[in-house]
Amino acid sequence: MKILVINAGSSSIKYQLMEMPEGHLLAKGMCDRIGIPGGNFKIKSEGKEQLKIDIAMADHAEAMKLVTKYLTDPTYGIISSMKEIAAVGHRVLHGGEKFSGSVLVNEKVKQAIDECKVFGPLHNPANLIGINACEEIIGDVPQVAVFDTGFHQTMPDYAYMYALPYEYYEKYGIRRYGFHGTSHRYVTLRAAAMLGKKPEEVNLVTCHLGNGSSISAIQKGKCFDTTMGLTPLEGILMGTRCGSIDPAIIPFIMEKEGLTAKEVDIMMNKKSGILGLTGGVTSDNRDIEEGAKAGNERYRLIESMLCHQLTKYIGGFMAAMGGADAIVFCGGIGENNPQYRTRVADKLAFLGVKIDEETNLKAKRTDIEYDISAPEATVKMLVIPTNEELMIAKDTFDLTHDLV
Repeated sequence: MKILVINAGSSSIKYQLMEMPEGHLLAKGMCDRIGIPGGNFKIKSEGKEQLKIDIAMADHAEAMKLVTKYLTDPTYGIISSMKEIAAVGHRVLHGGEKFSGSVLVNEKVKQAIDECKVFGPLHNPANLIGINACEEIIGDVPQVAVFDTGFHQTMPDYAYMYALPYEYYEKYGIRRYGFHGTSHRYVTLRAAAMLGKKPEEVNLVTCHLGNGSSISAIQKGKCFDTTMGLTPLEGILMGTRCGSIDPAIIPFIMEKEGLTAKEVDIMMNKKSGILGLTGGVTSDNRDIEEGAKAGNERYRLIESMLCHQLTKYIGGFMAAMGGADAIVFCGGIGENNPQYRTRVADKLAFLGVKIDEETNLKAKRTDIEYDISAPEATVKMLVIPTNEELMIAKDTFDLTHDLV
C-alpha cells in the first residue's frame, strides 16, 4: 500500500512516498519557496538520479502538481500513475484539545484545524492548504491528519496548566500543548524496543534537539510533561527562538525599544536563540561547535547554556517521574553532537547515568540506533534517529488500510 506523506509549511512542501506496512521509502523531495521568488523543486526516487530544478510555484496547488508530475515521471519518478497512491498522511502542527490522536480528514476536521490556527498562525493554515491541494490534485483518496500536539494530550492538568487567571484557560484555551509529538512518540516506541520492554513499561526523557528543540517526560509510555508550551517558543534555547525567559522582559523591551507586540513576538521567535546570541551571525549549531573549538568565547557560552538547560530539564523530569529507564537523544543536534551527550551524562552521573565514550563518538551522522551507556549505568542513554515521516505513514496506514 503506497502512502504519500506531506509536510506543508507556509512556503514549502516536504514529501515522502512509502510502501506500507513495510515502511520502505520509495521517493522523497521538497518544493521550496512557494509563492515567492527563487522557487525550487527536488525529487529523489529509489534507484533513480536526483532531480533539482529552479521553478516558480505560485501556490501549494501548483507545487502539488509538480509532485504528481515527477512521481510519475519515467526518468525521475517511481510510480506509473497517482492512482497507485492509496492514502495521504499530513503533518499538522496544532490540534489544541480537540485531537489526542491522528484522524481521518473530513470537513469537521478541516474546520477544527482552521480554528486552531490562532495557536499556529504560520503552520496550521499551510497544513490546511496542503490538505486542500491534495484533494484538488490527487482526488478522492483518504487523507489523515497527524498532529504534533496529539501525543502530549496525556499530560495531567497540573503539568499543562499555567498559573494565570483560570478564565484565560476557559475562554481561550491557554495551556501547555507541546510539540514534536510525532518524534517523541516514535523514539518512545523505539526506545522501549531497544530496552526489551513494552512502551507502557518504560519511563523516559526524550530530547528532540534541532533548530527547534523540545524535551519530554514519558511515564509508562505516555507523555507526562514537555518543555514547549502554548506555542513552540517555550523551553530550551533553539536556533532562532529564545526559549523560556522571565515574562517581565517582554514589556521591558517593548518600552525601551518602542516595539509592538507583533514585533517582539517576531524577535523572540525569529531573531533570538543561537542567532540572537551570535549577533545575527548564525543559527546553526554546527557553526557553534566549530567556533567553540576554535576558541570563540561567545560560542562556548552558547554551548554551556544549552548543556546547562538540557541537564536542568532532564534532571527535573527524572525527579518528577521518580526516575527514568533511559534518556533518549534525537534530532539533528541530538543525533550528531557527542560532546553535548558527554557533558550532560557527566552532570547526571549522580543519578546513575554513565556513557561509553567510544560508542558515543561512533553515534554521529548515522541512521543506526545506539545504546551509548556504559555497562555499569543504571540509567541508559540512547541515540535514536527520529523518523516522523514513518510515524505519519504508520498512522495513515492504520486508519486507511481497511478503506482501500
